[in-house]
Amino acid sequence: MNVAYAYPWDIVGDPAAPERLAALGVEAVALAASYHATRAATPYHPAHRVLDVPHAAFYLPVRPSAWGRLVPRSPSWTTPDAYLQASEALRAAGLKVHAWTVLTHNSVLGREHPDLVVRNAFGDPYPHALCPAFDDVVDYCERLVREILTVGRPDALILESCGPMGFGHQSIHEKTAGADWDSVDSDLLSLCFCRACADRYPAGTRDHVKAAIDRSPALGPGPSDPGRSGLKITETHNRQTPPETLPGARVQPQPTDNTSGTRAHQTSTANTPAFTSVDEALGTLADEVRAVRVDLSASLRRTLIAAARDTAPEVPITIHANPDPWATAAFAALPEGEPGADVLVANCWGDPATDTARLARLVELCRPGQRVGAYVLGLPPRPADPQAQAELLRAYAKAGASEFHLYHAGLASPHRLSAIQQALRLIG
Repeated sequence: MNVAYAYPWDIVGDPAAPERLAALGVEAVALAASYHATRAATPYHPAHRVLDVPHAAFYLPVRPSAWGRLVPRSPSWTTPDAYLQASEALRAAGLKVHAWTVLTHNSVLGREHPDLVVRNAFGDPYPHALCPAFDDVVDYCERLVREILTVGRPDALILESCGPMGFGHQSIHEKTAGADWDSVDSDLLSLCFCRACADRYPAGTRDHVKAAIDRSPALGPGPSDPGRSGLKITETHNRQTPPETLPGARVQPQPTDNTSGTRAHQTSTANTPAFTSVDEALGTLADEVRAVRVDLSASLRRTLIAAARDTAPEVPITIHANPDPWATAAFAALPEGEPGADVLVANCWGDPATDTARLARLVELCRPGQRVGAYVLGLPPRPADPQAQAELLRAYAKAGASEFHLYHAGLASPHRLSAIQQALRLIG
């Protein structure tokens, strides 16, 4: 199955949108039912070309009786029932509708409830990141899933940000690049020390993480770090993706993409040997900290899958997943697989060799009957070249992807949309 991703506002108000999406050669549209703030290009819409979405919103009617402490916002930039209107139009064109559900990424709720957000080792809050260690956050995510299945009646459910968000986040006028934090620093800054998380870690973890980020002399060598003076600066595992190139394109953590800002007192790391992995940085603490982080995502995932099966037993469940145990953001950590899901989708926006290795690992984690999907970028910096895109799709299929999730049918220019259509035809 091939799935094109779209926003409700791409369809509502544009009568030509459903047939345009169907002509791509996809069987389904992943339609955002719950989505974060963004600024989106709308190259086809009769009424506008750029849409400012100032806060996260729920695109079905918000029924007060359905919610607990956390209540999602309705949109003002499109109709409150935009998901329902768009679903009806897409189904009339012969397309299935998958409910694209963003869970813990919600800046408006984070700002309204600062006691429920992720906080790094220094105590800095990440308002975009609701922490699933809190019961209220888990309750909100569960109610969100039940409401989408009950009111939206999708053909499938897609769970994104099904775990803690972290350091990486697109922010307005980002000013963090000069701190020279690398990808391991990004992972360390993604470890949550909110009041629900801090006591789950071994004693001394917070101080150890702070010292590792600041390259502080207070950090003593661990058994996997015998005197760090001989370490070489090397490129660490890059789970990621292209630079932020187009409004609305989401990225996972990168060294310069974060919300915490720089610290006046921070030690310069420019001439300090870097850690080559999070495990090395944490030393003897790594196993216990990793287990806490993995369980946080797994627990939320199990709760939501159980809620979905109870509400709509026959609706397939897709999870945006990353086999890296330190992963945060849209593709949450899933290093041991998830037997309750039907499809595991891996991000394929970066280096093709890294992307195919990630896909192959998810295939290894699959149980009988499960499928793996490739989340394919049709936007910059990928070329608008059908042959090049087809080559990538073939590589992803060879690595084990049996379906392609195409990002993004509303943001792509006509030329890029045509390239996606031709690439799908080329691979048969």
